[in-house]
Amino acid sequence: MHTFDPVLLSRIQFAFTVSFHIIFPAFTIGLAAWLATLEGLHLATRRAVYRQLFDFWLKVFAVAFGMGVVSGIVMAFQFGTNWSELATRTGPIQGPLLAYESFTAFLLEATFFGVLLFGRDRVPRLAYFGATLMVALGTTFSAFWIMANNTWMQVPIAYELAGADTVPSDWGKILMNDVLWVRFPHMLVGAYLTTAFCVAATGAWYLLRGRHVAPARVMLGMGLGFAALFAPVQIAIGHLNGEYTAEHQPGKFTTIEGRWQTEAPARLLLLAWPDPEQERNVFELGIPYLGSFVTKGDFAAAEPGIVTVPQDERPPFLIPFYSFRIMVGLGLLMLALSWGGVWLLAKRRYRDPLRPPRWFLWATFLHFPSGFIAVLAGWFTAEVGRHPWVVYGLIRTEDAITPSLSGAAVLLSLAAFATVYALIFSAGTLYIYRLLRVGLDEPDAGPPPADLGFAPTNPAGAAEPAPAAPRWGRAEGW
Repeated sequence: MHTFDPVLLSRIQFAFTVSFHIIFPAFTIGLAAWLATLEGLHLATRRAVYRQLFDFWLKVFAVAFGMGVVSGIVMAFQFGTNWSELATRTGPIQGPLLAYESFTAFLLEATFFGVLLFGRDRVPRLAYFGATLMVALGTTFSAFWIMANNTWMQVPIAYELAGADTVPSDWGKILMNDVLWVRFPHMLVGAYLTTAFCVAATGAWYLLRGRHVAPARVMLGMGLGFAALFAPVQIAIGHLNGEYTAEHQPGKFTTIEGRWQTEAPARLLLLAWPDPEQERNVFELGIPYLGSFVTKGDFAAAEPGIVTVPQDERPPFLIPFYSFRIMVGLGLLMLALSWGGVWLLAKRRYRDPLRPPRWFLWATFLHFPSGFIAVLAGWFTAEVGRHPWVVYGLIRTEDAITPSLSGAAVLLSLAAFATVYALIFSAGTLYIYRLLRVGLDEPDAGPPPADLGFAPTNPAGAAEPAPAAPRWGRAEGW
C-alpha cells in the first residue's frame, strides 16, 4: 500500500495556502493607502474625480479584503493541525506576535472599514478621512506583525531554551532588530508597487476602451508616478535584504547566487542548471566580476560557493535560484516602465492629447500582474531558501510536524483547501472583473482634476467634453 509523506504534503499545503493568501494582503495594503490618498486629495481640493475614484476602488477593496480574511483563516489552524511541534516549541514567541496582529491590525481594519462602507453621510468629513487613515494603518500593522513573526523564524534572536521550548528574552530586540526593519519595508513597498501597477493598468484599460477618460488619466498618471517613486526604493531595500541573507543564511545565499565553488572575483550568474551529485552546474550564463561588485562593492571580492555549506543544510536549488531572478527581473521592468511612462506623459510626445499611444497603454495594462508575481517570487525565495529549517538553525522542518499526522489526512485537507480556494478565487475575481466592466459612477459637477502628466484639454473650471469614440488607425497616432 502506497504511503504519503506527511512532511512533504504539509509543506505543499502550507505553501499553497500562504501563496493564495498573500496576494490579497499584497493588494489591500497598497489599496488602503491609495484610498487614504484619494480621500485626502478630495478633502483638500474638492475635485469630484477623487471622490469618484475613491468610491470605485472602495468596492474593489471590500471584495479583496473579504477574500483575504477568508483565505487567511486556515493559516492559524495549520499551526495546530499540521505543525503542532512548531507551535509547542515556539508558542511563547510566535503566539503573542500572531495575537497582536489580530488585536491591533484586524481590529483597526474591521472597525474603521465599517465607517468607510456606511459612514460617508453619517460622520464629519475629517472623521471619514481619519477612518481611511486608520484602515491604512491597520493594514500596515498587519504586515508588521506577520513580518516580525516570519523574521524571527528566518533569523531567531533574543530567546532562551526551556528544555526544547523557546521563550523570549528581549522583546525589544525581537521587534526592533535590523533584519526585521529591512524585511518589513521590503514587503510594504512591494505591496505599494503591486497596487500602483493595478491602478495604472486599470486606467490604461479604460483609455483603450475609450471610457472614463478623465479618471482614467488620473489613475494612469498617479499609478505610474507612485511606481516610479517606489521602484528604486524597493531595489535599494532588496539589496539590503541580500546583505542580511549573506550574513545569517549562507545556505540560502549561496543557492541564490548559484555558484558551487568559491570564486574571487565572482561571476553574477543569470541562468544555471545544477548537477548536485557532481556539485557543479551543467549549464551557466553569467557576467564576470559583477557578482563580487553587487554583493561586496568590490570587483575582486571573494564569494562563497554552495560547497561551503554542509549538504544536509542546503536548500533545493531551482526554486530559490529562479524565483529570485524572476523577482529582480520584474523589479527592473517596473522601474523601466514607470520611469519611461512618467517621461512619456510629462513630455506629451504623442498626437492625441487625451490618450497616450496605444502600444504604451497595452504595455501598462499587461503589466498589472507583475506586482503579484514579484511578491510570490520573493516569498518563494525566502521560504524555500530557508529549508531544511523551519526556524533557521534551531528547528528542522521534519521535527516541526505533528507526530501523529498521517499523509492521507493531509492529502484530504489539501484537496479540500484547493477546492474551496478555487471557488473563492473564481467568485471574487469574477466579481472584481464585473466591477471593472460596470465602471465608475458619474460624479457630481465640479472643477476638473489637476494635470497629472496629460495635456489640458479645456480651460480651468470648464466642463470636459465627452470623448469621441476611439479609432485605432495609424493616422491617429495609435
